[in-house]
Amino acid sequence: MTIQKDRVVSIDYELKDASGALIDRSEGEPLVYLHGNDNIIPGLERQLEGKNIGDAVNCVIAPTEGYGERDDELVFDVAKSNFAEPEKISLGMQFQAQQEDGTHIVTVVSMDGDNVKVDANHPLAGKDLHFSVTVKDVREASEEELSHGHVHGDQECGDDCECGDSEGSSGCSCGGCN
Repeated sequence: MTIQKDRVVSIDYELKDASGALIDRSEGEPLVYLHGNDNIIPGLERQLEGKNIGDAVNCVIAPTEGYGERDDELVFDVAKSNFAEPEKISLGMQFQAQQEDGTHIVTVVSMDGDNVKVDANHPLAGKDLHFSVTVKDVREASEEELSHGHVHGDQECGDDCECGDSEGSSGCSCGGCN
């Protein structure tokens, strides 16, 4: 079966930076996603379009097709007093910040007295992404998966998550439940 929009795809992958350092990889179980529904970065999705089970893909995804270019305006100072537990703030600490366009991961990049400098860029923004991918499986999506826009595991969907999955469900791939 060929990878195309609205099919469930399982891949093994390895992601490296331009110097060859390992950033991430599927370990133990493949990454499973609903193709054509913004569940993975656009550049990788485009590279996988039309592939079949067993195909291997080696590609480099530019920042514009990955996590975007770095935006210096997303690096800013926040008063330490704005944090719930200012005494626990440390360099490199990451936390979630809710904004109008969704949830963002924010990283503490420096601290100076009562000011904390944070970076709201994705950690991989501005980087070329080197992928080695093997297609493990391709199947038709269920009606429920299509209506929710993501793959479900063995569990039934509930009502607790923004995507409709049960809170903590291992079947949710939107990130809002896990």
